[in-house]
Amino acid sequence: MDNTQDAADLALALTAASEAGHVLMRHWKDRGNLSVQTKRAGDFLSQADLDAERCLKSILLEARPDDGWLGEETGASAPARRRWIVDPLDGTTNFLRGIPHWAVSVALEVDGHRRIGVVHDPVKSETFSASLGAGAFLDGAPIRVSALADLSSALFGTGIPFGGMAHIDDHTADMARLLPHCAGVRRMGAAALDLAYVAAGRLDGFWERRLQQWDIAAGLVILREAGARITALDPLDHPESSGTVVTANPALFDAFALILRDQRSSLA
Repeated sequence: MDNTQDAADLALALTAASEAGHVLMRHWKDRGNLSVQTKRAGDFLSQADLDAERCLKSILLEARPDDGWLGEETGASAPARRRWIVDPLDGTTNFLRGIPHWAVSVALEVDGHRRIGVVHDPVKSETFSASLGAGAFLDGAPIRVSALADLSSALFGTGIPFGGMAHIDDHTADMARLLPHCAGVRRMGAAALDLAYVAAGRLDGFWERRLQQWDIAAGLVILREAGARITALDPLDHPESSGTVVTANPALFDAFALILRDQRSSLA
């Protein structure tokens, strides 16, 4: 892959995410008047989501008209060698409630490999980005996962299932196993930002079940370039296909994953 092409694609993704962020900020200031639909219990769709995705699609596909598309709100195009994978507003519930923790997520997949990732937080004016083989960055400065090796001091992120999700009991069991061994778990409500926070060393690890590809595509690129280890709960599975993510810095990963997999005896 041409590094010049990656640089151009990353610049395009950064521009698109920034412009979608401007769209969202306009809605954020007037969110009390937004039209909101309920997809299912606890899962919402607003006009802000739709307008931000329309903005992303216009910028990305006008610049790359032969590329494919997978968006949370507009679905998938016909298969293509190159495909943009976007979540126009990760953390819609936070957004609608006035909680300033939500983001735009943009990824590019080429020949089945995720090469570009951008997670843009308009409220905090922070942009996490990476391209394959070129490192991970926060607002242009290099980032790496934490070096913490002491599980008892580690801080993890997760996404807690809601409504009628079938895996609530599984996740409750995960928490019961992990909490006695660590410094805490945060549920902040935006998976894309949680993954970026692991990449930046703000969290030491993260796990969640049944995420969608637009939730994790950009974050996984950023994580890998920041030095994280990543797998699924089933070590033979892959996050890209399963939507289940377990990630942490290399020093903590084995202990963290063993607890989540209920293999604590293997820690001895």
